[in-house]
Amino acid sequence: MYVKTALLGAAAAVALAPMAFAERASDGEVKIIYWQAPSILNPFLSGGTKDIESASMIIEPLARYDENGNLVPWLVDEVPTVANGGVNEELTQITWKITPGITWSDGTPFTSADVAFTAEYCMHPEGGCAQLTKFGGVASVETPDDLTVVVNFDSPTPNPYGPFVGGESPILQAAQFANCLGASAPECTDANFNPIGTGPFVVDEFKPNDVITMSANPNYRDPAKPAFAKVTFKGGGDATAAGRAVMETGEFDYAWNLQLAPDVIASMEAAGKGTPVAGFGPLVERIMINQTNPDPALGPDERAVIKPHPIFNDIRVIQAMSLAIDRPLLVEVGYGQAGKVTCNWVPAPAIYNSDALSCDTQDLDKANALLDEAGWVRGADGIREKDGKRFSILYQTSTNAVRQDFQALIKQWWEQIGIETELRNLDASVFFGGDPGSPDTFQKFYADVQMYANTFNGTDPQAYLGNGLCDNAPSPATQWQGENISRFCDAEYDALYDELTKTADIDERARIGRALNDMMVQKGGMIPLVHRGRISAHANSLGGVILNVWDSELWNVADWYRID
Repeated sequence: MYVKTALLGAAAAVALAPMAFAERASDGEVKIIYWQAPSILNPFLSGGTKDIESASMIIEPLARYDENGNLVPWLVDEVPTVANGGVNEELTQITWKITPGITWSDGTPFTSADVAFTAEYCMHPEGGCAQLTKFGGVASVETPDDLTVVVNFDSPTPNPYGPFVGGESPILQAAQFANCLGASAPECTDANFNPIGTGPFVVDEFKPNDVITMSANPNYRDPAKPAFAKVTFKGGGDATAAGRAVMETGEFDYAWNLQLAPDVIASMEAAGKGTPVAGFGPLVERIMINQTNPDPALGPDERAVIKPHPIFNDIRVIQAMSLAIDRPLLVEVGYGQAGKVTCNWVPAPAIYNSDALSCDTQDLDKANALLDEAGWVRGADGIREKDGKRFSILYQTSTNAVRQDFQALIKQWWEQIGIETELRNLDASVFFGGDPGSPDTFQKFYADVQMYANTFNGTDPQAYLGNGLCDNAPSPATQWQGENISRFCDAEYDALYDELTKTADIDERARIGRALNDMMVQKGGMIPLVHRGRISAHANSLGGVILNVWDSELWNVADWYRID
Protein backbone atom coordinates (compact mmCIF):
# COMPACT_ATOMS: atom_id res chain seq x y z
CA MET A 1 0.00 0.00 0.00
CA TYR A 2 1.27 3.47 -0.84
CA VAL A 3 0.31 6.66 0.92
CA LYS A 4 2.29 9.74 1.76
CA THR A 5 1.12 10.59 5.26
CA ALA A 6 1.97 12.75 8.20
CA LEU A 7 0.22 11.11 11.12
CA LEU A 8 -0.45 14.24 13.09
CA GLY A 9 -2.72 14.48 16.07
CA ALA A 10 -5.29 17.25 16.34
CA ALA A 11 -2.90 19.52 18.21
CA ALA A 12 -0.16 19.13 15.61
CA ALA A 13 -2.59 19.78 12.77
CA VAL A 14 -3.64 23.02 14.43
CA ALA A 15 0.01 24.04 14.60
CA LEU A 16 0.41 24.08 10.82
CA ALA A 17 -0.30 27.83 10.84
CA PRO A 18 0.89 30.52 13.24
CA MET A 19 -1.36 31.39 16.15
CA ALA A 20 -1.90 35.13 15.94
CA PHE A 21 -5.28 35.37 17.63
CA ALA A 22 -6.69 34.22 20.94
CA GLU A 23 -10.40 34.50 20.51
CA ARG A 24 -12.98 33.28 18.00
CA ALA A 25 -14.51 35.94 15.71
CA SER A 26 -12.17 38.69 16.95
CA ASP A 27 -10.92 39.94 13.58
CA GLY A 28 -14.08 41.23 11.91
CA GLU A 29 -14.71 40.35 8.26
CA VAL A 30 -12.66 38.65 5.57
CA LYS A 31 -13.58 39.18 1.92
CA ILE A 32 -12.87 36.49 -0.68
CA ILE A 33 -13.42 36.83 -4.42
CA TYR A 34 -13.68 33.94 -6.89
CA TRP A 35 -14.36 35.31 -10.34
CA GLN A 36 -16.07 32.00 -11.14
CA ALA A 37 -19.11 32.29 -8.89
CA PRO A 38 -20.28 29.27 -6.88
CA SER A 39 -23.64 27.90 -7.98
CA ILE A 40 -24.08 25.19 -5.32
CA LEU A 41 -22.46 24.23 -1.99
CA ASN A 42 -22.61 20.47 -2.47
CA PRO A 43 -19.47 19.05 -4.16
CA PHE A 44 -21.27 15.79 -4.90
CA LEU A 45 -23.48 17.67 -7.37
CA SER A 46 -20.77 19.70 -9.06
CA GLY A 47 -17.26 19.08 -10.35
CA GLY A 48 -16.58 22.83 -10.46
CA THR A 49 -13.57 23.95 -8.41
CA LYS A 50 -15.34 27.11 -7.27
CA ASP A 51 -18.19 25.01 -5.83
CA ILE A 52 -15.87 22.49 -4.16
CA GLU A 53 -13.69 25.16 -2.60
CA SER A 54 -16.45 27.44 -1.32
CA ALA A 55 -18.14 24.40 0.23
CA SER A 56 -14.86 23.41 1.92
CA MET A 57 -15.27 26.29 4.36
CA ILE A 58 -18.47 24.65 5.63
CA ILE A 59 -18.36 20.87 5.13
CA GLU A 60 -15.23 18.81 5.71
CA PRO A 61 -13.69 15.37 5.01
CA LEU A 62 -12.24 12.93 7.53
CA ALA A 63 -8.73 13.64 6.24
CA ARG A 64 -7.20 15.97 3.71
CA TYR A 65 -3.91 16.90 2.07
CA ASP A 66 -1.61 19.63 3.36
CA GLU A 67 0.43 22.07 1.29
CA ASN A 68 3.13 19.44 0.74
CA GLY A 69 0.73 16.72 -0.40
CA ASN A 70 0.88 14.87 2.93
CA LEU A 71 -2.33 13.18 4.06
CA VAL A 72 -3.29 14.63 7.46
CA PRO A 73 -6.15 13.82 9.87
CA TRP A 74 -8.98 16.34 9.99
CA LEU A 75 -12.01 14.92 11.79
CA VAL A 76 -10.17 11.82 12.99
CA ASP A 77 -7.32 11.10 15.40
CA GLU A 78 -4.94 9.68 12.80
CA VAL A 79 -4.82 8.51 9.20
CA PRO A 80 -5.33 4.72 9.10
CA THR A 81 -2.46 2.68 7.65
CA VAL A 82 -1.36 -0.94 7.69
CA ALA A 83 1.40 0.03 10.13
CA ASN A 84 -0.99 1.44 12.74
CA GLY A 85 -3.62 -1.25 12.23
CA GLY A 86 -6.17 1.00 10.56
CA VAL A 87 -5.90 -0.86 7.23
CA ASN A 88 -5.99 -4.65 7.22
CA GLU A 89 -3.15 -6.72 5.76
CA GLU A 90 -5.40 -7.86 2.90
CA LEU A 91 -6.00 -4.21 1.90
CA THR A 92 -9.75 -4.79 1.80
CA GLN A 93 -10.76 -2.72 4.83
CA ILE A 94 -9.97 0.68 6.34
CA THR A 95 -11.14 1.79 9.78
CA TRP A 96 -11.48 5.47 10.66
CA LYS A 97 -11.68 6.63 14.29
CA ILE A 98 -13.57 9.93 14.58
CA THR A 99 -12.17 12.43 17.08
CA PRO A 100 -14.54 12.59 20.09
CA GLY A 101 -16.53 15.74 20.75
CA ILE A 102 -16.94 17.07 17.21
CA THR A 103 -20.37 18.56 16.55
CA TRP A 104 -22.22 19.88 13.55
CA SER A 105 -22.76 23.61 13.39
CA ASP A 106 -26.30 23.08 14.69
CA GLY A 107 -24.86 21.56 17.88
CA THR A 108 -25.77 17.93 17.18
CA PRO A 109 -23.08 15.22 17.39
CA PHE A 110 -21.02 14.34 14.34
CA THR A 111 -21.08 10.52 14.17
CA SER A 112 -20.19 7.55 12.03
CA ALA A 113 -23.80 7.46 10.84
CA ASP A 114 -23.20 10.71 8.93
CA VAL A 115 -20.15 9.21 7.23
CA ALA A 116 -22.02 6.05 6.23
CA PHE A 117 -24.91 8.14 4.95
CA THR A 118 -22.55 10.15 2.74
CA ALA A 119 -21.42 6.96 1.03
CA GLU A 120 -25.05 5.92 0.55
CA TYR A 121 -25.83 9.36 -0.89
CA CYS A 122 -23.03 9.30 -3.48
CA MET A 123 -23.39 5.62 -4.39
CA HIS A 124 -27.19 5.62 -4.73
CA PRO A 125 -28.06 3.74 -7.95
CA GLU A 126 -30.77 6.23 -8.94
CA GLY A 127 -28.67 9.32 -8.41
CA GLY A 128 -25.81 11.12 -10.07
CA CYS A 129 -22.70 11.88 -8.01
CA ALA A 130 -19.93 14.04 -9.43
CA GLN A 131 -17.42 12.34 -7.12
CA LEU A 132 -18.46 8.73 -7.67
CA THR A 133 -14.93 7.63 -8.61
CA LYS A 134 -13.91 8.35 -5.00
CA PHE A 135 -16.11 5.43 -3.95
CA GLY A 136 -14.84 2.94 -6.51
CA GLY A 137 -14.73 -0.60 -5.14
CA VAL A 138 -16.60 0.20 -1.92
CA ALA A 139 -18.70 -2.84 -0.95
CA SER A 140 -20.11 -1.54 2.34
CA VAL A 141 -19.64 1.01 5.11
CA GLU A 142 -20.15 -0.23 8.66
CA THR A 143 -20.61 1.77 11.87
CA PRO A 144 -19.74 -0.43 14.89
CA ASP A 145 -20.16 2.58 17.17
CA ASP A 146 -20.70 6.32 16.93
CA LEU A 147 -17.02 7.09 16.44
CA THR A 148 -15.93 4.18 14.21
CA VAL A 149 -16.31 3.90 10.43
CA VAL A 150 -15.29 0.70 8.65
CA VAL A 151 -15.09 0.84 4.84
CA ASN A 152 -15.04 -2.57 3.15
CA PHE A 153 -13.79 -2.93 -0.41
CA ASP A 154 -14.77 -5.68 -2.80
CA SER A 155 -11.12 -6.49 -3.58
CA PRO A 156 -7.64 -5.51 -2.33
CA THR A 157 -7.42 -1.72 -2.54
CA PRO A 158 -3.88 -0.35 -2.16
CA ASN A 159 -5.17 3.23 -2.17
CA PRO A 160 -8.15 3.24 0.24
CA TYR A 161 -8.15 7.03 0.60
CA GLY A 162 -10.81 7.88 -1.96
CA PRO A 163 -13.97 8.05 0.17
CA PHE A 164 -14.18 10.87 2.73
CA VAL A 165 -10.73 12.31 1.90
CA GLY A 166 -9.97 15.75 0.45
CA GLY A 167 -12.18 18.69 -0.38
CA GLU A 168 -13.96 16.75 -3.12
CA SER A 169 -15.32 14.12 -0.72
CA PRO A 170 -16.64 15.82 2.46
CA ILE A 171 -19.22 14.50 4.92
CA LEU A 172 -22.89 15.45 4.64
CA GLN A 173 -25.16 15.57 7.67
CA ALA A 174 -27.52 12.59 7.48
CA ALA A 175 -30.38 14.43 9.16
CA GLN A 176 -30.28 17.33 6.71
CA PHE A 177 -29.93 15.23 3.53
CA ALA A 178 -32.10 12.24 4.54
CA ASN A 179 -34.75 13.01 1.92
CA CYS A 180 -32.24 13.89 -0.80
CA LEU A 181 -31.17 10.46 -2.01
CA GLY A 182 -31.08 9.33 -5.62
CA ALA A 183 -33.00 11.34 -8.18
CA SER A 184 -34.18 13.73 -5.44
CA ALA A 185 -30.64 15.01 -4.80
CA PRO A 186 -30.71 18.04 -7.17
CA GLU A 187 -34.17 19.04 -5.87
CA CYS A 188 -33.00 19.62 -2.27
CA THR A 189 -32.26 23.28 -2.79
CA ASP A 190 -32.15 24.32 0.85
CA ALA A 191 -29.68 21.58 1.79
CA ASN A 192 -27.54 22.08 -1.32
CA PHE A 193 -27.37 25.85 -0.79
CA ASN A 194 -27.12 25.86 3.02
CA PRO A 195 -25.36 22.69 4.18
CA ILE A 196 -24.88 22.14 7.89
CA GLY A 197 -21.20 21.43 8.44
CA THR A 198 -18.33 20.92 10.83
CA GLY A 199 -16.17 23.59 9.22
CA PRO A 200 -15.18 26.98 10.60
CA PHE A 201 -18.05 28.87 8.96
CA VAL A 202 -21.82 28.57 8.53
CA VAL A 203 -23.93 29.95 5.70
CA ASP A 204 -26.03 33.02 6.46
CA GLU A 205 -27.23 33.54 2.89
CA PHE A 206 -26.34 32.00 -0.45
CA LYS A 207 -27.18 33.76 -3.69
CA PRO A 208 -26.20 31.34 -6.47
CA ASN A 209 -23.77 32.77 -9.03
CA ASP A 210 -23.37 35.88 -6.91
CA VAL A 211 -22.43 36.04 -3.23
CA ILE A 212 -22.27 33.92 -0.08
CA THR A 213 -22.30 35.48 3.37
CA MET A 214 -21.07 33.37 6.27
CA SER A 215 -20.49 33.64 10.01
CA ALA A 216 -18.08 31.92 12.36
CA ASN A 217 -19.36 28.49 13.38
CA PRO A 218 -20.27 28.83 17.10
CA ASN A 219 -19.72 25.10 17.56
CA TYR A 220 -16.38 24.79 15.78
CA ARG A 221 -14.10 22.31 17.52
CA ASP A 222 -11.32 24.83 18.25
CA PRO A 223 -12.67 27.56 20.57
CA ALA A 224 -10.06 30.05 19.33
CA LYS A 225 -11.00 29.70 15.67
CA PRO A 226 -11.88 31.05 13.21
CA ALA A 227 -10.47 34.51 13.81
CA PHE A 228 -12.97 36.11 11.46
CA ALA A 229 -16.55 36.71 12.53
CA LYS A 230 -17.86 37.14 8.99
CA VAL A 231 -17.03 36.10 5.46
CA THR A 232 -18.18 37.73 2.26
CA PHE A 233 -17.53 35.33 -0.60
CA LYS A 234 -18.12 37.22 -3.84
CA GLY A 235 -18.38 35.45 -7.17
CA GLY A 236 -18.38 36.63 -10.75
CA GLY A 237 -16.58 39.21 -12.83
CA ASP A 238 -13.21 38.31 -14.30
CA ALA A 239 -9.68 37.49 -13.18
CA THR A 240 -8.42 41.00 -13.87
CA ALA A 241 -11.02 42.62 -11.64
CA ALA A 242 -10.41 40.04 -8.93
CA GLY A 243 -6.65 40.64 -8.94
CA ARG A 244 -7.11 44.40 -8.80
CA ALA A 245 -9.60 44.11 -5.96
CA VAL A 246 -6.89 42.54 -3.78
CA MET A 247 -3.58 43.94 -5.00
CA GLU A 248 -4.55 47.43 -6.18
CA THR A 249 -7.72 48.69 -4.46
CA GLY A 250 -7.61 46.53 -1.32
CA GLU A 251 -11.37 45.93 -1.53
CA PHE A 252 -10.93 42.18 -1.02
CA ASP A 253 -8.55 40.03 1.01
CA TYR A 254 -8.15 36.95 -1.20
CA ALA A 255 -8.50 36.41 -4.95
CA TRP A 256 -8.46 32.94 -6.49
CA ASN A 257 -7.15 31.67 -9.82
CA LEU A 258 -5.60 34.77 -11.33
CA GLN A 259 -5.45 33.46 -14.85
CA LEU A 260 -3.65 36.53 -16.14
CA ALA A 261 -0.54 37.35 -18.14
CA PRO A 262 2.61 37.63 -15.98
CA ASP A 263 3.16 41.33 -16.70
CA VAL A 264 -0.41 42.09 -15.59
CA ILE A 265 0.13 40.36 -12.24
CA ALA A 266 3.47 42.15 -11.73
CA SER A 267 1.82 45.51 -12.40
CA MET A 268 -0.90 44.77 -9.85
CA GLU A 269 1.61 43.65 -7.22
CA ALA A 270 3.51 46.91 -7.67
CA ALA A 271 0.57 48.76 -6.11
CA GLY A 272 1.74 47.34 -2.78
CA LYS A 273 -1.53 46.17 -1.26
CA GLY A 274 -1.36 42.45 -2.02
CA THR A 275 0.92 39.53 -2.78
CA PRO A 276 0.52 36.81 -5.42
CA VAL A 277 1.14 33.23 -4.32
CA ALA A 278 1.80 30.36 -6.71
CA GLY A 279 2.50 26.66 -6.80
CA PHE A 280 2.53 23.76 -9.28
CA GLY A 281 0.28 20.76 -8.75
CA PRO A 282 -1.41 18.57 -11.38
CA LEU A 283 -3.52 21.38 -12.94
CA VAL A 284 -3.68 21.10 -16.75
CA GLU A 285 -5.32 23.34 -19.32
CA ARG A 286 -6.60 21.01 -22.02
CA ILE A 287 -8.95 20.66 -24.98
CA MET A 288 -11.49 17.89 -24.50
CA ILE A 289 -12.55 16.01 -27.63
CA ASN A 290 -16.22 15.07 -27.78
CA GLN A 291 -16.67 11.35 -28.39
CA THR A 292 -20.42 11.73 -29.02
CA ASN A 293 -22.46 13.49 -31.66
CA PRO A 294 -23.32 16.99 -30.38
CA ASP A 295 -25.72 17.74 -33.24
CA PRO A 296 -28.46 19.97 -31.73
CA ALA A 297 -31.00 18.19 -33.92
CA LEU A 298 -30.61 15.16 -31.65
CA GLY A 299 -32.33 14.79 -28.28
CA PRO A 300 -30.42 14.88 -24.96
CA ASP A 301 -30.30 11.10 -24.63
CA GLU A 302 -28.78 10.65 -28.08
CA ARG A 303 -26.30 13.46 -27.51
CA ALA A 304 -25.00 11.60 -24.45
CA VAL A 305 -24.58 8.22 -26.13
CA ILE A 306 -20.99 7.16 -26.66
CA LYS A 307 -20.57 6.62 -30.37
CA PRO A 308 -18.17 7.86 -33.03
CA HIS A 309 -18.18 11.59 -33.55
CA PRO A 310 -18.85 12.34 -37.24
CA ILE A 311 -15.41 13.97 -37.57
CA PHE A 312 -13.30 12.64 -34.70
CA ASN A 313 -13.67 8.95 -35.58
CA ASP A 314 -10.18 8.95 -37.11
CA ILE A 315 -7.30 9.48 -34.66
CA ARG A 316 -5.25 11.16 -37.40
CA VAL A 317 -7.66 14.09 -37.26
CA ILE A 318 -7.02 14.66 -33.54
CA GLN A 319 -3.29 14.20 -34.02
CA ALA A 320 -3.34 16.87 -36.73
CA MET A 321 -5.24 19.28 -34.49
CA SER A 322 -2.66 18.78 -31.75
CA LEU A 323 0.32 19.22 -34.09
CA ALA A 324 -1.09 22.53 -35.32
CA ILE A 325 -0.88 24.09 -31.84
CA ASP A 326 2.16 26.13 -30.76
CA ARG A 327 2.21 25.29 -27.06
CA PRO A 328 5.34 27.31 -26.16
CA LEU A 329 3.63 30.40 -27.54
CA LEU A 330 0.49 29.64 -25.51
CA VAL A 331 2.62 29.41 -22.36
CA GLU A 332 4.38 32.68 -23.19
CA VAL A 333 1.17 34.54 -23.95
CA GLY A 334 -0.90 33.16 -21.12
CA TYR A 335 1.25 32.18 -18.17
CA GLY A 336 4.96 32.92 -18.44
CA GLN A 337 6.80 31.22 -15.58
CA ALA A 338 3.46 30.05 -14.19
CA GLY A 339 3.03 27.64 -17.11
CA LYS A 340 4.86 24.75 -18.72
CA VAL A 341 4.28 22.91 -21.99
CA THR A 342 2.73 19.52 -21.32
CA CYS A 343 1.64 16.59 -23.44
CA ASN A 344 0.14 14.86 -20.41
CA TRP A 345 -3.16 14.69 -18.58
CA VAL A 346 -1.32 13.95 -15.29
CA PRO A 347 1.95 15.96 -15.20
CA ALA A 348 2.39 15.70 -11.41
CA PRO A 349 3.52 14.19 -9.11
CA ALA A 350 6.70 13.69 -11.16
CA ILE A 351 6.58 9.90 -10.88
CA TYR A 352 3.32 9.92 -12.92
CA ASN A 353 4.58 12.38 -15.57
CA SER A 354 4.98 10.39 -18.79
CA ASP A 355 7.86 11.05 -21.19
CA ALA A 356 6.35 8.95 -23.96
CA LEU A 357 4.70 11.84 -25.79
CA SER A 358 6.17 14.83 -27.62
CA CYS A 359 4.22 17.98 -28.44
CA ASP A 360 6.45 20.99 -27.82
CA THR A 361 7.01 21.79 -31.50
CA GLN A 362 4.28 23.01 -33.84
CA ASP A 363 4.27 21.18 -37.19
CA LEU A 364 1.69 22.52 -39.64
CA ASP A 365 3.13 20.53 -42.56
CA LYS A 366 2.74 17.23 -40.75
CA ALA A 367 -0.75 18.24 -39.56
CA ASN A 368 -1.80 18.95 -43.14
CA ALA A 369 -0.32 15.65 -44.32
CA LEU A 370 -2.27 13.70 -41.69
CA LEU A 371 -5.54 15.29 -42.75
CA ASP A 372 -4.73 14.52 -46.39
CA GLU A 373 -4.10 10.88 -45.44
CA ALA A 374 -7.39 10.78 -43.56
CA GLY A 375 -9.23 11.81 -46.74
CA TRP A 376 -10.12 15.37 -45.75
CA VAL A 377 -9.76 17.43 -48.94
CA ARG A 378 -9.58 21.23 -49.10
CA GLY A 379 -12.51 22.94 -50.81
CA ALA A 380 -12.40 26.13 -52.85
CA ASP A 381 -12.52 28.22 -49.68
CA GLY A 382 -9.69 26.26 -48.04
CA ILE A 383 -11.92 24.38 -45.61
CA ARG A 384 -11.64 20.61 -45.79
CA GLU A 385 -14.48 18.24 -46.70
CA LYS A 386 -14.98 14.50 -46.71
CA ASP A 387 -17.93 12.46 -47.96
CA GLY A 388 -20.00 15.63 -48.19
CA LYS A 389 -19.19 16.61 -44.58
CA ARG A 390 -17.58 20.00 -44.03
CA PHE A 391 -14.81 20.11 -41.39
CA SER A 392 -16.54 22.70 -39.24
CA ILE A 393 -16.42 22.53 -35.44
CA LEU A 394 -17.71 24.45 -32.42
CA TYR A 395 -15.00 25.26 -29.87
CA GLN A 396 -16.28 26.40 -26.47
CA THR A 397 -14.74 27.46 -23.18
CA SER A 398 -15.42 29.70 -20.19
CA THR A 399 -15.02 33.45 -20.39
CA ASN A 400 -11.68 34.92 -19.34
CA ALA A 401 -8.99 36.88 -21.12
CA VAL A 402 -6.37 34.12 -21.34
CA ARG A 403 -8.82 31.53 -22.64
CA GLN A 404 -10.15 33.89 -25.29
CA ASP A 405 -6.55 34.59 -26.38
CA PHE A 406 -5.98 30.84 -26.60
CA GLN A 407 -9.18 30.38 -28.60
CA ALA A 408 -8.18 33.08 -31.08
CA LEU A 409 -4.72 31.59 -31.63
CA ILE A 410 -5.91 28.00 -31.92
CA LYS A 411 -8.71 28.98 -34.29
CA GLN A 412 -6.08 30.66 -36.50
CA TRP A 413 -3.82 27.59 -36.46
CA TRP A 414 -6.65 25.18 -37.14
CA GLU A 415 -7.91 27.26 -40.05
CA GLN A 416 -4.38 27.11 -41.51
CA ILE A 417 -4.84 23.34 -41.81
CA GLY A 418 -8.37 23.64 -43.23
CA ILE A 419 -10.57 23.39 -40.12
CA GLU A 420 -13.42 25.89 -39.88
CA THR A 421 -13.72 26.85 -36.21
CA GLU A 422 -16.61 28.65 -34.52
CA LEU A 423 -15.77 30.09 -31.10
CA ARG A 424 -18.14 30.20 -28.17
CA ASN A 425 -17.46 31.37 -24.62
CA LEU A 426 -19.74 30.90 -21.65
CA ASP A 427 -20.00 32.48 -18.23
CA ALA A 428 -17.77 30.37 -15.97
CA SER A 429 -20.37 30.16 -13.21
CA VAL A 430 -22.78 28.51 -15.65
CA PHE A 431 -20.20 26.46 -17.57
CA PHE A 432 -18.82 24.84 -14.41
CA GLY A 433 -22.09 25.00 -12.46
CA GLY A 434 -23.50 21.51 -12.99
CA ASP A 435 -27.12 22.65 -13.27
CA PRO A 436 -28.87 19.65 -14.88
CA GLY A 437 -31.37 22.02 -16.50
CA SER A 438 -28.76 24.13 -18.29
CA PRO A 439 -27.60 23.29 -21.84
CA ASP A 440 -24.36 25.22 -21.27
CA THR A 441 -22.50 23.12 -18.69
CA PHE A 442 -19.18 21.47 -19.45
CA GLN A 443 -20.73 18.15 -18.37
CA LYS A 444 -23.32 18.28 -21.17
CA PHE A 445 -20.59 19.23 -23.65
CA TYR A 446 -22.88 20.50 -26.40
CA ALA A 447 -19.93 21.37 -28.65
CA ASP A 448 -17.26 19.52 -30.63
CA VAL A 449 -14.34 20.56 -28.45
CA GLN A 450 -14.10 22.47 -25.19
CA MET A 451 -11.23 23.89 -23.18
CA TYR A 452 -10.76 24.17 -19.43
CA ALA A 453 -8.38 23.16 -16.65
CA ASN A 454 -8.84 20.41 -14.11
CA THR A 455 -6.90 18.81 -11.26
CA PHE A 456 -7.33 16.37 -8.38
CA ASN A 457 -6.90 16.27 -4.61
CA GLY A 458 -3.86 14.55 -3.15
CA THR A 459 -0.83 12.94 -4.76
CA ASP A 460 -2.33 9.69 -6.02
CA PRO A 461 -4.25 10.09 -9.31
CA GLN A 462 -6.18 6.81 -9.17
CA ALA A 463 -9.64 8.35 -8.77
CA TYR A 464 -8.76 11.07 -11.31
CA LEU A 465 -7.70 8.48 -13.89
CA GLY A 466 -11.02 6.78 -13.16
CA ASN A 467 -12.65 9.75 -14.87
CA GLY A 468 -11.79 8.03 -18.15
CA LEU A 469 -13.90 4.95 -17.44
CA CYS A 470 -16.82 4.24 -19.75
CA ASP A 471 -19.43 4.21 -16.99
CA ASN A 472 -18.40 7.61 -15.60
CA ALA A 473 -19.81 9.57 -18.54
CA PRO A 474 -22.47 12.20 -17.69
CA SER A 475 -25.96 11.47 -19.03
CA PRO A 476 -29.60 12.25 -18.30
CA ALA A 477 -29.72 9.07 -16.18
CA THR A 478 -27.12 10.55 -13.78
CA GLN A 479 -28.61 14.08 -13.78
CA TRP A 480 -25.61 14.93 -15.99
CA GLN A 481 -23.13 14.17 -13.20
CA GLY A 482 -19.91 12.29 -13.95
CA GLU A 483 -16.32 13.25 -14.66
CA ASN A 484 -15.77 11.47 -18.00
CA ILE A 485 -16.53 14.70 -19.80
CA SER A 486 -15.36 13.68 -23.28
CA ARG A 487 -17.27 10.36 -22.92
CA PHE A 488 -14.10 8.51 -23.84
CA CYS A 489 -14.73 4.77 -23.75
CA ASP A 490 -12.11 2.10 -24.32
CA ALA A 491 -12.17 -1.48 -23.03
CA GLU A 492 -8.37 -1.64 -22.83
CA TYR A 493 -8.34 1.51 -20.70
CA ASP A 494 -10.99 0.12 -18.34
CA ALA A 495 -9.07 -3.15 -17.93
CA LEU A 496 -5.78 -1.38 -17.21
CA TYR A 497 -7.47 0.89 -14.68
CA ASP A 498 -8.81 -2.19 -12.91
CA GLU A 499 -5.23 -3.42 -12.67
CA LEU A 500 -4.20 -0.09 -11.10
CA THR A 501 -6.81 -0.44 -8.36
CA LYS A 502 -5.24 -3.77 -7.33
CA THR A 503 -1.58 -2.74 -7.49
CA ALA A 504 0.29 -1.79 -4.30
CA ASP A 505 3.88 -1.21 -5.44
CA ILE A 506 4.38 2.53 -6.02
CA ASP A 507 6.69 2.10 -9.01
CA GLU A 508 4.25 -0.25 -10.68
CA ARG A 509 1.34 2.09 -9.87
CA ALA A 510 3.27 4.90 -11.51
CA ARG A 511 3.97 2.78 -14.61
CA ILE A 512 0.27 1.94 -14.98
CA GLY A 513 -0.72 5.54 -14.32
CA ARG A 514 1.59 6.77 -17.07
CA ALA A 515 0.21 4.15 -19.44
CA LEU A 516 -3.36 5.27 -18.73
CA ASN A 517 -2.32 8.87 -19.31
CA ASP A 518 -0.76 7.95 -22.65
CA MET A 519 -3.80 5.94 -23.68
CA MET A 520 -6.20 8.82 -22.98
CA VAL A 521 -4.10 11.24 -25.05
CA GLN A 522 -3.02 8.91 -27.86
CA LYS A 523 -6.55 7.58 -28.38
CA GLY A 524 -8.02 11.06 -28.64
CA GLY A 525 -9.80 11.76 -25.37
CA MET A 526 -8.11 15.14 -25.00
CA ILE A 527 -5.35 17.45 -26.21
CA PRO A 528 -3.25 18.68 -23.24
CA LEU A 529 -1.91 22.20 -23.61
CA VAL A 530 -0.36 23.78 -20.51
CA HIS A 531 0.71 22.52 -17.09
CA ARG A 532 -0.53 25.46 -15.07
CA GLY A 533 0.66 26.78 -11.76
CA ARG A 534 -2.07 27.98 -9.44
CA ILE A 535 -1.81 31.72 -8.87
CA SER A 536 -3.91 33.50 -6.30
CA ALA A 537 -3.33 36.64 -4.25
CA HIS A 538 -3.91 37.77 -0.69
CA ALA A 539 -3.93 41.17 0.97
CA ASN A 540 -0.78 42.06 2.85
CA SER A 541 -3.00 42.46 5.91
CA LEU A 542 -4.16 38.83 5.76
CA GLY A 543 -2.09 36.30 7.69
CA GLY A 544 -2.10 32.51 7.86
CA VAL A 545 -2.57 31.91 4.12
CA ILE A 546 -0.81 28.74 2.92
CA LEU A 547 -1.39 27.98 -0.75
CA ASN A 548 -2.33 24.34 -1.27
CA VAL A 549 -2.26 22.82 -4.75
CA TRP A 550 -3.19 19.33 -3.50
CA ASP A 551 -6.58 20.12 -1.88
CA SER A 552 -8.96 23.05 -1.55
CA GLU A 553 -7.13 26.38 -1.66
CA LEU A 554 -9.23 27.36 1.34
CA TRP A 555 -8.17 24.26 3.29
CA ASN A 556 -6.83 26.23 6.28
CA VAL A 557 -9.22 29.20 6.28
CA ALA A 558 -9.81 28.58 9.99
CA ASP A 559 -6.19 29.70 10.53
CA TRP A 560 -6.46 33.00 8.66
CA TYR A 561 -6.21 36.19 10.70
CA ARG A 562 -5.85 39.93 10.34
CA ILE A 563 -2.40 41.47 10.57
CA ASP A 564 -2.51 44.85 12.31
